Amino acid sequence: MSRPPRALFFDVFGTLIDWRQGIARESEAILSSYGHALDWLAFADDWRARYQPTLEQVRSGKRAYEKLDALHRENVRPVLARHGVTDVDDAMLDALTNAWRRLPAWPDVPPGLARLRERFLLAPVSNGNISMMAMLARFNDFHWDAILGAELADDYKPNAEVYLAACAAFDLAPDQCVMVAAHTYDLKAAAALGLRTAHVARPDEYGPGKGEAAPGMVVDWAGADLVDLASRMCP
Repeated sequence: MSRPPRALFFDVFGTLIDWRQGIARESEAILSSYGHALDWLAFADDWRARYQPTLEQVRSGKRAYEKLDALHRENVRPVLARHGVTDVDDAMLDALTNAWRRLPAWPDVPPGLARLRERFLLAPVSNGNISMMAMLARFNDFHWDAILGAELADDYKPNAEVYLAACAAFDLAPDQCVMVAAHTYDLKAAAALGLRTAHVARPDEYGPGKGEAAPGMVVDWAGADLVDLASRMCP
């Protein structure tokens, strides 16, 4: 019989945070001050589309680890050009990069986290760097027991060391930890290392009907949102 879980590790972008609407809103606020009017959701989608290919360069060893802030700043330059923004300066790049620290949580997240925190240790295990996670936590009033993830491991999910470093930080075995995510690839990687898994449905992450409404694998728990997941994990 498996031991009861003691810690929950959370993916953040998409699982807890509505990055798409948030980046569209923040980009509009920043770039409209420069006189630009873009398709803001398309801008957010194009920026996010560069995320995994850039991380894969790090995961594969083709480039050294850099914080996600630096990669976001690098990636937004060609996205700006694609959308016709050529009057780019450091202040604009800094403001856009920092937009990832001011993104809204899905409405179910604060009450869901509050209930889960009554029973478990909670920590983000995100590809976002520690300072970014700290500012997102302050922006959304998240209460973490630690901030773990990519920066702790100098690597990016779904590479194994990110998950294993998080378990080690809490002095727990993998089977005492649960990876919580809205993305099957994240859960599959965690499960292969012995972590338990919980899926949160985010069917509209990339736009209406463009997200995972259900896990693409067998998981230990699944919820329609984080409140529903909490009710299943904290009966």
